[in-house]
Amino acid sequence: MGDGCAVEGTTGNSNSNNNKKKNKKKNRGGSKKKMTHEQVLAFKLVSEWVFLDHPSASSSSSSAASCVVDDFGVQKPLGRGWEKLLFELHSHSKFSDGFFSPSKVVERAHINGVKVLALTDHDTMSGIPEAVESARKYGIKIIPGVEISTIFSPRGDSEVEEPVHILAYYSSIGPSRFEELDKFLSNIRDGRFLRAQNIVLKLNKLKLPLKWEHVCRIAGKGVAPGRLHVARAMLEAGYVENLRQAFARYLFDGGPAYSTGSEPLAEEAIKMISHTGGVAVLAHPWALKNPVPIVRRLKEAGLHGMEVYKSDGRLAAYSDLADAYGLLKIGGSDYHGRGGHNESELGSVNLPVIVLHDFLKVARPIWCNAIREILECYAEEPSDSNLATITRFGRTRSFKGGSPFSCGQDLIDHCLPLWLSSQEMENAEFEAIKLKLSNVSVSQGGIQVLIETK
Repeated sequence: MGDGCAVEGTTGNSNSNNNKKKNKKKNRGGSKKKMTHEQVLAFKLVSEWVFLDHPSASSSSSSAASCVVDDFGVQKPLGRGWEKLLFELHSHSKFSDGFFSPSKVVERAHINGVKVLALTDHDTMSGIPEAVESARKYGIKIIPGVEISTIFSPRGDSEVEEPVHILAYYSSIGPSRFEELDKFLSNIRDGRFLRAQNIVLKLNKLKLPLKWEHVCRIAGKGVAPGRLHVARAMLEAGYVENLRQAFARYLFDGGPAYSTGSEPLAEEAIKMISHTGGVAVLAHPWALKNPVPIVRRLKEAGLHGMEVYKSDGRLAAYSDLADAYGLLKIGGSDYHGRGGHNESELGSVNLPVIVLHDFLKVARPIWCNAIREILECYAEEPSDSNLATITRFGRTRSFKGGSPFSCGQDLIDHCLPLWLSSQEMENAEFEAIKLKLSNVSVSQGGIQVLIETK
């Protein structure tokens, strides 16, 4: 009897453990099921955009028979030749407060299976050209982006002033009216220098003799220092044990060494993003003290979406807030490359295919209009500066050994399929632009623009 009871007890525990494992697997989204018709269509449309410049890859990746999703609508690979469409929409390089060059960020994204990468450095787009160049060899699509530092100014007693970061996403050739955006961002960067200097002065008054030169050396030449650069200098100088401690003790919002810069109002940044052909998204709303009035005001200013997904899943409270104001729901790792358990890895945020489709459904018409506006400017005035606007972030580049195009129309005919779908290109305005450019040489002022041959 004793042995029989022992066996019976062991079997019961085994079944209990198996059930726990199954439940745990289910909670992780481990179960798989066929895509719904809506998901299949969304996947097809997203993959067509991702592989615009590699149409054969699009057709092989959009096979509905190979597609399954988990409980959260995230695509899971099934079978050979199927590619998961992994988007990374929030990342940083050493051009702001990241640890790695744009090339290294792209390389790491490729290793992690990322197909679309948005480089969103703080208040600068200087790293985008390097990212685009590096992405060529990996077949990664780059979304030119920027994370803009702003301030939310209260209007009533229920609101408080606090820093707010707005992500901006642009078309493959970047912002229209680039000079206006660049000046806007330059003013913020100038304020970041003053802010960092004030932080160092406050630390000095707190008996931490940190050197300004030390902070600038870590930031790198021409990079506006941020709090993370100051924290790294504090760590190297031995004033804190780790970066987290630097923020927890001194650098947090409102902390003893905290200082503001010359950030614009959040509403102004959103209007600038819209004015220059971008999609505006509220970054990490969970870091805000009072997100509801901020989201309400920013929606009125033209906000398109907000981050609600992190590496550990969707945050229900912020997803509900986005739904309440009709905002897109996206997310990204906010990768800086600092390492450690507290940082999410590139590509660790799995966005459901429906979320990606909804994002592109809003973004693509905005980007299409921005591309048309940039090309119209060049058609009206085929100058070096307007040509540079087209080639700044696009798949065009100057190099030796290529074949020049005879006219502007050839340039546009080659480039448009890299940026737009055939449906988006079937537009009378684009045809009018190409007609204007048929007699315009792409060689202006002795500068010959060439296209990379594959």
